Amino acid sequence: MTELEKMPDRPRPSQVVIVDDDDAVRRSLQLLLHWHGYQVRAYAGARAACQSENVEDADWLIADYRLHDGDGLGLLTTLLRRGWRGRALLVTGNPEPDLAARAIQAGFSGLIEKPLHRHELLAALV
Repeated sequence: MTELEKMPDRPRPSQVVIVDDDDAVRRSLQLLLHWHGYQVRAYAGARAACQSENVEDADWLIADYRLHDGDGLGLLTTLLRRGWRGRALLVTGNPEPDLAARAIQAGFSGLIEKPLHRHELLAALV
């Protein structure tokens, strides 16, 4: 038996889907999470994410509240109706007074305000 065959199976890295229509935010999140060992797919809008087969296997969804073709609440509602069972974080640069409560009610694990801080985001993905 070779050394490679003796190695125990390593757990599969968590798969994260990012949906944000801000290119800079989307790309920086993608790079940060990839660097921390996550498998990341990123989309500029809700429609593109919903049309992708990669979303079905994701462990996490990180969705911006305001998207050019909808919002993060509607996106999660659609995914849950399709049977997706991952966990989700909503991010926003424009928090509304009742948004955190609406996000939790929709099925999000939490809400993080922009600008995002690395430690806060990584802690939320545990």
